[in-house]
Amino acid sequence: MPRWKPDARRRLVVAALGLFAEQGYDDTTVAQISERAGLTRSTFFRHFADKREILTAGQEVLSRLLAEGIADAPADASPMTAVAAGLERASGEMTSFNRDLGPLLRAAIEANEELRNREALKSIGMAAAMVDALRRRGVAEPTAQVAAELGVLAFKLGYARWADPARDEDPGELAPHTRAAFEELRAAAAQLH
Repeated sequence: MPRWKPDARRRLVVAALGLFAEQGYDDTTVAQISERAGLTRSTFFRHFADKREILTAGQEVLSRLLAEGIADAPADASPMTAVAAGLERASGEMTSFNRDLGPLLRAAIEANEELRNREALKSIGMAAAMVDALRRRGVAEPTAQVAAELGVLAFKLGYARWADPARDEDPGELAPHTRAAFEELRAAAAQLH
């Protein structure tokens, strides 16, 4: 096998998710993932500690983008407006590659309890990043927590709509989907009192 090929990380993710969907997460080995990607096992381990890490590979980047968007929101922005800015920043970085992986990722996670637990931890990490960014803006803890949780829910809902393979039309960019989901959740929250 060649020692170096471009886009190794991306190719490993695609190979792994394809194998997880075909034969299940538990029955897929690092060797199989590496072989399907046309790479060596050592290349796999340069990018990922283990096969579980493939499913949370973008979590750090996503959390950072959400926090950056909140930090860059205007100084007078409300907590909800700041979270909306975080969603815009993170959504703007998602490409058709991310959308195309959605169904494979969802199938792998739904078929394995360990992966469902890791997905829950990913959501907690996203919320924690937003809470920290909001607190740095001077937002009180309970308000920051509620705003962040709504942001996580909006991102997940918007992403699910965007990545839905049953869509007949081109879903376009992710941002309009997360924006619409966030507005729906804000309206729903306003009706709670």
